[in-house]
Amino acid sequence: MTKHAKISLSGAKEIPFNSLILSQANVRRVKAGVSIDSLAADIARRGLLQSLTVRVERDGEGNETGRYEVPAGGRRFRALQQLVKKRRMAKTEPVPCIVREDDEVSAEEDSLAENIHREPLHPLDQFRSMQKLVEQGSDIETIAATFMVTPAVVKQRLKLASVSPKLHDVYAEDGMTLEQLMAFSVASDHARQEQIWEMLQTSGNQQPWFIRARLTEDKVRASDKRVRFVTLAAYVEAGGHVLRDLFETDDGGWIEDVPLLDRLQSEKFDAEVAAIVAEGWKWVETAVDFDYGHTYGLRAIDGEAPEANEDDQARIEALREEADRLEDEWAGAEEVPDEVSARIEAIDEEIAPLVSKPLIYDPAEVAIAGTFVSIDVDGTLHIERGYVRPEDEPEVEAVGDEAAEADGEQAEGDAGGTDEAGDGTGERQEAERQDEDPDDLVRPLPDKLVTDLTGHRTLALRDAVARSPQVAFAAMLHTLVLESFYSYASSASCVGISMRGHSLVGYGSTLNDTASALSIRERHEGWSERLPDATADLWDCLAALDADAQAALFAHCVSFGVNAVWEPATRYNEGRVSARAVASRIDHSNILARAACLDMVEAGWTATVANYLGRVTKPAILDAVEEACGTEVAGRLGGMKKPEMASAAEELLKGTGWLAQPLRTPLLAEPGEEPETVAAGEPDSETEADEAAVAANDDEPGAAGNERHEDDEEGDDLAAVAAE
Repeated sequence: MTKHAKISLSGAKEIPFNSLILSQANVRRVKAGVSIDSLAADIARRGLLQSLTVRVERDGEGNETGRYEVPAGGRRFRALQQLVKKRRMAKTEPVPCIVREDDEVSAEEDSLAENIHREPLHPLDQFRSMQKLVEQGSDIETIAATFMVTPAVVKQRLKLASVSPKLHDVYAEDGMTLEQLMAFSVASDHARQEQIWEMLQTSGNQQPWFIRARLTEDKVRASDKRVRFVTLAAYVEAGGHVLRDLFETDDGGWIEDVPLLDRLQSEKFDAEVAAIVAEGWKWVETAVDFDYGHTYGLRAIDGEAPEANEDDQARIEALREEADRLEDEWAGAEEVPDEVSARIEAIDEEIAPLVSKPLIYDPAEVAIAGTFVSIDVDGTLHIERGYVRPEDEPEVEAVGDEAAEADGEQAEGDAGGTDEAGDGTGERQEAERQDEDPDDLVRPLPDKLVTDLTGHRTLALRDAVARSPQVAFAAMLHTLVLESFYSYASSASCVGISMRGHSLVGYGSTLNDTASALSIRERHEGWSERLPDATADLWDCLAALDADAQAALFAHCVSFGVNAVWEPATRYNEGRVSARAVASRIDHSNILARAACLDMVEAGWTATVANYLGRVTKPAILDAVEEACGTEVAGRLGGMKKPEMASAAEELLKGTGWLAQPLRTPLLAEPGEEPETVAAGEPDSETEADEAAVAANDDEPGAAGNERHEDDEEGDDLAAVAAE
């Protein structure tokens, strides 16, 4: 066995700084990315932690010159040199050095070895070390200044240090990525973090966004309208905790204590509503959201705008002058100071209640009318005053022929009311369906879902038609031709034109906040302000409008007649439309959609758990992801349970432009090709197909094509067939 000689270490020595020079053998030549200032500041604070490696300088004849070259430690040498230049260190200050006298190893090798064999600190050790400094009493600003980083960076490190120690161990062993650890830092519950990590071991998706989604699925976004109503400051003051994501944009974070939020919202809501109740309304209905079309069938009473108050008017003018002055002053600036932006926003907020005071109503009408109070998307109260329910309308005594006609109609209604007899078919079909796992079946979309989706499409189509007067005119002309040639309509108007509107009542509160609904509402309110209160003045008002304004108003009115909603067909005698009539309606809606250039993606629809993914089967979810993202991506979701699959699919489908089949507008078929069909027009069960066949057989032989017909009780359905 070869015996190795024992090594001896180079000796340490303190050498005056002015006796040191930087060696040309130092291998660090590139200066880019090398920070001297931060190291100099650190040395000034704590002294030199690591000695310099030096060699004796010799002249051409090999004699010592009395100085020492620094081949290893050049960055430290330059930092000390900077401190001397700034007179923060004497040039004769002794510097601890390791004196190398090894002729077998070159100075260049010393310099290279010192840099190559240096191991950077593991990120986890850095996180824990900063956490230790905080525990020792250092504040975030001090730590940031000491290590030349921003306070935000320190907060991020501390956030990562707060993750479960078990997950730290996994990260230390390279069992998870830094991005995954960042995602886990969103939540503070270690048990929940560990539970999610265990779930990921059997999941096909371990992406950071999926981790964040699982950790915050039972929380409420800080951007939610309820939080804006309560205010985040009030929630925190009441003891609520806010989860923040320091590594991704989080729109203010998540509310962790949802019951506390609900209590604060209820208390503030009740206090705000109490003032409205005091106005004397017969009823006040409250909700965070109302279903779309909740005012349908109610009569809106007229109110008068309050007279302008001189003090208020003077205040409004002063505020507007201040806002104009600030905007003119900073119009050409690349960046407007935060305090200026805040002041302009505060001016707008102060002006709003001064210019939009509640209307004044007749006390007699207030006594029979009511008010809806909800929360708007910006967190303010949305108050809809002055709606009279049919049962609260004042009774008007009928006289003469009107009374006799009313009595006859009542008698006819009483005689015609009978109960329907069931044959048990529905119960048998329901029992058969209960024996199957509904989430694993490949089947057509549920009727209610298709109805909801096409309701959304109808709203967007109305908005598109209202934006295109030419299309609206063509649509109205189409309606007029149908009414003139294929059916008869009775009306009190001498013109006799009618349009069958569809209220979209009961299609969920989510429609209220869609871009289409907001656009329609804004347009309707704008026209309401321009039109007179009395119907007697309406003709002169319309006549005074120019052609463009008349066309725009015409398009807006026609848009309310658009009905592209699919619904299950039933027999005529049940008071519903036939399958053929529904199919004709959908076909014509496609024509109208192409003419109006309807784009449901631009209209704001995207698949979510609430509006689609949570309401279809797992195969349908996988089909959607496969179509939008590819087979490989869809395959990753295969082993998930439905709630996790739906949530993951929502994230994957964002920004892809994928649309559910009932929302798609088929393209025109080329000559000789079969036209593309829409699933919404197809029956989704054998029972419905049978009903459609019965309804089709009930149609009269001469009803199709362009043949005219006489007035009959099935005129509406036959008109739809004629349109086909």
